[in-house]
Amino acid sequence: MPTPAHSTVAEPLTYRHDAPLAAGTLVRVPLGRREVLGIVWDGALDAPDPALAAQVRPVAAVFDALPALNAHWRSLVAFAARYYQRALGEVALAALPPQLRQISAEQLARRLKRATRLTEDAPAPGRPPAASESVALTGDQQRALAEIEHESGPFLLFGATGSGKTEVYLRAAEAALARDPQAQVLVLVPEINLTPQLLARFQARFGDHAVAAQHSGLTPAQRLQGWLAAHLGTARIVLGTRMAVLASLPRLALVVVDEEHDASYKQQEGARYSARDLAVYRGHAEGVKVILGSATPSLESWHQSRPASGDDPGGRYRRLAMPGRIGAAEGGGWPRVRRVDMGHQPKGTLIAPPLLAAIQERVARGEQALLLLNRRGYAPVLYCADCGWKSECPHCSAYRVFHKVDRSLRCHHCGFAERVPRACPDCGNIDIGAIGRGTEQLEEQLAALLAGVQRPGGEPVRIARIDADSTRGQGQLEAQLAQVHAGEVDVLVGTQMITKGHDFRRVTLVAAVNPDGALFSSDFRAPERLFALLMQASGRAGRDAASHGTAEMWLQSHHPDHPLYAMLKAHDYPGFARLQLDERAQAGLPPFTHLALLRADARSQGAAQDFLNAAAQQARQDFAADPALVGAQAAVRWYPAVPLPVQRVAGVERAQMLLESPSRAALQRVLAACQPLLHGLRADGKHRGVVRWLVDVDPVAV
Repeated sequence: MPTPAHSTVAEPLTYRHDAPLAAGTLVRVPLGRREVLGIVWDGALDAPDPALAAQVRPVAAVFDALPALNAHWRSLVAFAARYYQRALGEVALAALPPQLRQISAEQLARRLKRATRLTEDAPAPGRPPAASESVALTGDQQRALAEIEHESGPFLLFGATGSGKTEVYLRAAEAALARDPQAQVLVLVPEINLTPQLLARFQARFGDHAVAAQHSGLTPAQRLQGWLAAHLGTARIVLGTRMAVLASLPRLALVVVDEEHDASYKQQEGARYSARDLAVYRGHAEGVKVILGSATPSLESWHQSRPASGDDPGGRYRRLAMPGRIGAAEGGGWPRVRRVDMGHQPKGTLIAPPLLAAIQERVARGEQALLLLNRRGYAPVLYCADCGWKSECPHCSAYRVFHKVDRSLRCHHCGFAERVPRACPDCGNIDIGAIGRGTEQLEEQLAALLAGVQRPGGEPVRIARIDADSTRGQGQLEAQLAQVHAGEVDVLVGTQMITKGHDFRRVTLVAAVNPDGALFSSDFRAPERLFALLMQASGRAGRDAASHGTAEMWLQSHHPDHPLYAMLKAHDYPGFARLQLDERAQAGLPPFTHLALLRADARSQGAAQDFLNAAAQQARQDFAADPALVGAQAAVRWYPAVPLPVQRVAGVERAQMLLESPSRAALQRVLAACQPLLHGLRADGKHRGVVRWLVDVDPVAV
């Protein structure tokens, strides 16, 4: 049943049916006053006690036209529910397309008939391997493919941006499909905006009908169509975001996780699973190869791919290196990194004069420049100098961001928005100003700075902005990216959205305008994220072989000599990873320890923290007295409850408690034992102020 984590209905429910139903069969069953979608998890059970038999309700309908979900899929879902401490029904039903919950068995049967007719009329899925013969492989690509062919994996494909990782994915998929005429391949990407371009590459190679997409940007009908194509085996390639890791693929032969380091693979609502980690588990459980690809691998994956050394047996992954960019000298082709010390620039400088001159030079040559500022809106805060008023959100412990385009103040946490006041709401001062800069302001000021610059044909400079605000409408992102690819944009301004995976052939200069914020963050993963972001951004420059020698990455920083920037200048990811892993080993942080968060949302911060602290106190007391748990409890450290960095969102106060252990098994045993304890505490009248609670295993932010 689709029950949330804090519901007391977490295990399968029993229903009766006149005929035996195979495990994995979809059904509709009564639940309270509703009729809901369900999955038969076990087949025939022993007859219940006669006194209880009359209380067992019958199955309302059976989706008998649909093949049952197989044992591999059910095992994957059961593992995800168990490991991430969620209800089995919640994970299982969330993995199915929403439209299945609304339609009847008869309606589904009609859809399946139509799908069968369309499949019979469609061209044969997949194309022969000859389709790729026109693409010449580099030596790095050939070596990587040879290892993938002859070793079992999992593989970490450590490939520089522009080294041709996608072609390796395509060739590996071709090989898997050639070995088995019914084989299927799962390809995961971190974000929706990367799906269309990769989808086009796979469709060009294998044919439109062989490839199905699965992501939240599709309509309900499209999601159902793609899911059915995967489940019925008519889709040979399934390409999607993190949700696709739970797709039903009865003939799975290969799993690819592109940009495996990306935090988007970790679900942040509902069942908080990591699609990357589930992909590795799924490959192991089903005996299929898994390829994790990135130019800046997560430190967890990098550590798992370390070679054996001395007493260290090495990691479980096999590392495949592709250090060179296509068309460049061996191991080379990276843009030159130039650091600008903003401490030596006039106060208030947005774009340093040397960088501005470099942008003007690129535009005059007909090339493109890309400017990264990872903060959308016009300014982070509006401020009154007379009384100190700031544009705080009334519902969150955060400031509302000033958006000049529509003259609004908008909270990026809860969405609350209002028109910008004509004067300070507290003192009436009409001279309220902005603090800080966002992409809107950068776009506006760049237009002023480049007003006199002309393109090769004498036309004025064309500036575009791509961020979450400029791409809200249907098709806006695709249209803007198409303009960049067509050369209709000279300077592109944007957030991290423009750094991930895009193949901008005309971009020869990339600049990070203000990247210092993450250097001194309390989040231990902040340096890793910043290095990955900047490496990915630099990889957008010089992707065309003709511009390898002139491509540049500019960094505007108040700390230009920081070790992170020094390693970025040298394009030394292995050195950066070694330094970070040494620091984490000394501090006892992942991947050398394992973490989980207990979270509570309540009407007050005190109620949230009291709930968590009461849970910790009772757990320590109960588990220490339980012979089955005393060992696990001794291996787990409980930290005091604290507010989240943004402690109030939409009027709800949020607190969390960190648990850590060097033993993953011990942490899992303690978390599982906490479930009934947390249910009992929430039912206690002392904690009626608690709105919800949840467990986050392997959190990406603490």
